[in-house]
Amino acid sequence: MRKIESVSLVGLGAIGAAYGSRLHNELKESFRVVANARRIDKYSSSGVKVNGDVYHFNYITPEAKADSADLVIFAVKNTELPQAIEDVKHHIGPDTIILSLLNGISSEDEIYSVVKSDHILHSVSVEIDAVRENNEIRFSTLGRIVFGDKSKSSSDDVLAVKELFDRAGIDYTISENILHTMWWKFMMNVGINQTSAALKAPYGVFQTLPIAYEWAESAMREVVELSRKTGANLTEEDVKSFWPILNNLSPEGKTSMLQDVEAGRKTEVEYFGGKVCELGKRYDVPTPVNDQLYKFIRIIEEKEKLEI
Repeated sequence: MRKIESVSLVGLGAIGAAYGSRLHNELKESFRVVANARRIDKYSSSGVKVNGDVYHFNYITPEAKADSADLVIFAVKNTELPQAIEDVKHHIGPDTIILSLLNGISSEDEIYSVVKSDHILHSVSVEIDAVRENNEIRFSTLGRIVFGDKSKSSSDDVLAVKELFDRAGIDYTISENILHTMWWKFMMNVGINQTSAALKAPYGVFQTLPIAYEWAESAMREVVELSRKTGANLTEEDVKSFWPILNNLSPEGKTSMLQDVEAGRKTEVEYFGGKVCELGKRYDVPTPVNDQLYKFIRIIEEKEKLEI
């Protein structure tokens, strides 16, 4: 079995920095963060603080020559993915394993359309409540990465990533049905990300107000209906399985979409509610909850641009 000795990460937000800190502790200088010069200056000036510990990662610009990495991890927002693929192209060789931690159900296909690699594993990060403020990231639970190969459960690439995560102390689950798992995560994001952004509410609101959680569930159930058209076949049990996960998160924790709304950034609503509405039209499945959530969050985004 091959051993992963070098990792290149693109995307140093809350998720990237949280897992990146563990990989840096294990790989030292063989863990590289790919970023443009402006971001490197920002990160390097005072370091990146993760749960109180300051990290000075090994940064490299996209233009710099680099040996191909054993593993490349994408941890950017969906809107940043096309540029991220371009930025990390020098790090991807014929045998490089690729792992995408992006939300949604389309990033792996988008990466494949450019790099044409047979070493792309499908993955999701779950149960993590990392929050970023400037160069400081904090979390009460690191959660775990669920990953797998669409064609077989225990490929050499899967085993290599498993061995790396064991060394780095990153919790994981190897999925026997990664398509179902990715739709399950998509369902959760569609529910909790969008409703939290619309309400500007942290996890604690959904833990204590049944009416708020019921709203999130209603958005999730529309994804369940769509999943039956794609072969992912989510069930009501999948919807209910989010409740114990939610209760384990910090009440003060915030979804990535809520963090984007509070910072005045563009959200990933096109990849959540927008995708649900698109698939609903394709498969003739009604999606009234997501139709309204999509419009609501788009209004929030546009309102930020107004000077009133």
